Amino acid sequence: MALLPILSFPDQRLRTIAKPVEDVNDDIRQLASDMFETMYAAPGIGLAATQVDRHIQLIVMDLSENKDQPMVFINPKVTPLTEQTAPYEEGCLSVPQIYDKVERPSRVKIEALNLDGEKFEIEAEDLLAVCIQHEMDHLNGKLFVDYLSPLKRQRAREKVEKFVRQQQKQKVPAKR
Repeated sequence: MALLPILSFPDQRLRTIAKPVEDVNDDIRQLASDMFETMYAAPGIGLAATQVDRHIQLIVMDLSENKDQPMVFINPKVTPLTEQTAPYEEGCLSVPQIYDKVERPSRVKIEALNLDGEKFEIEAEDLLAVCIQHEMDHLNGKLFVDYLSPLKRQRAREKVEKFVRQQQKQKVPAKR
């Protein structure tokens, strides 16, 4: 397993539209494993392959407190089951330290493949519905900050760029 670098907003690679996975094989299973390790270390509850610069339709999630309920969605399709939306405060590993409310459908149907390449379907609401829609946006080249006003989006961009610069300074060994 390996920790993968997570792309940060405004990196244009986050705008890449992911391609379907053609074959669920050992490479895909290894990528999913690495994505779980990366997500848990970050720490986060969901991660799309786009965020680790792999532009395929693969999402990992674990909404449990004990981090013991991993979910994998390959080639997911999400269909709203209601026109009713609900606001939910979202954050994102690619937009560190930024949180804001986003309105999304409160119930959805998810169709996807698992790590064995088998189709499955579930209905989701609350946090799972929000999280899958958030991660689906990544696969479509969209970020949660795109739902915010231009001013809030610009402030988020500046804050993230400052945060990333600070992180990079901390990783650079001091000169002697």
